Amino acid sequence: MLRIAVLKETYPKERRVALIPASVPALQKLGAEVLVEAGAGQSAGFSDDHYAARGAKIINARRDLFDAEILLQVRALGANPIEGVADRAHLRRGQILIATCDPLGEPGAVQEAAATGASVFGLELIPRITRAQSMDVLSSMATIAGYRAVLMAAIELPKMFPMLMTAAGTLSAARVFVIGAGVAGLQAIATARRLGGIVHGYDVRPACREQVESLGAKFVEMDLGATDAEDKGGYAKALGEEFYQKQRQLMAKIAAESDVVITTAAIPGKPSPRLITAEAVAQMTPGSVIVDLAAERGGNCELTQADQRVVAHGVTILGPTNLPSDAPFHASQMFSNNVVRFLQNLVKNGVVNLNLEDEIIRETRLTHDGEVVNARLRDVLGILPPPTTETGSQGNVNA
Repeated sequence: MLRIAVLKETYPKERRVALIPASVPALQKLGAEVLVEAGAGQSAGFSDDHYAARGAKIINARRDLFDAEILLQVRALGANPIEGVADRAHLRRGQILIATCDPLGEPGAVQEAAATGASVFGLELIPRITRAQSMDVLSSMATIAGYRAVLMAAIELPKMFPMLMTAAGTLSAARVFVIGAGVAGLQAIATARRLGGIVHGYDVRPACREQVESLGAKFVEMDLGATDAEDKGGYAKALGEEFYQKQRQLMAKIAAESDVVITTAAIPGKPSPRLITAEAVAQMTPGSVIVDLAAERGGNCELTQADQRVVAHGVTILGPTNLPSDAPFHASQMFSNNVVRFLQNLVKNGVVNLNLEDEIIRETRLTHDGEVVNARLRDVLGILPPPTTETGSQGNVNA
């Protein structure tokens, strides 16, 4: 029988789990036995008893889980570059690892994992197509991050978000500026609006105007001349330095008028664009707050430090890098549902079907049979394309 193992996370302060108890029956219907490392879900609020009650087998020794044909993790390889090294030694040929792996940011870690012979699937590379929406872990986790970012700002801000008319006088509403109207940005806009803030939103992609305005925010117009700001995967792409310089000048003016600035502009595998300069921070009102969700790649604000609280010119700058882990119960629920949908597309009747005509499988598969096989990643690593292109499908990887 196909065995699917859920590993306990080893990344520091990571509280999520790749599969929740409620998802176990769905994998059993695929013809799989589900193994769960003892304590894997504890930090997210899911006990070993919860998993056992759903039919999972609890495994005490971590090494024993690597006998399974499929391994599930939240963070592996490049997404867990230090603590994750120990796990890599246990990977083997014919095995499948499914996790977020930061393949574009840490391609070398994937290349090292390829040498084990295992087939690694990087969930960050789920294509943004309609059929794959239910598998999109980046969108799921960005929903949590956008929500939590506003709560962090609300706690730090020495004001209340809503306008209040009281016997002691009228309190003006907080002004919030959200940069980036992807999933995280839109969730931040919606949350700030629910708290009563006056919200402005901006994105380099003009098509985002309708989404921003549908949430009750005002879309900020910036005539910057960008006509092609989105890549084929639906993500914002890097633009020229002249564009960013002009953008920074306009951003400074709007930031100076805001109590809270939330930045979400990230480009897969590349440093985050610098949008808020130190000079712009100096122009902001003391007590203002910046929450920089692009801190992991260097930050959208020049003064951001990853996972640090910085105060400059009286402005508090927060650079959280793993906000989904701060809401581990729901983050795990969403991640787990994404993983189940991915497995339902990959496994049929207890057999892994590596159908490379399927865009989802083809685009997320990073390594196979000792090689880095993902075309996008090979390009990043400077590896020449193989002499022949794999086509068709492959049955059970253990055959």
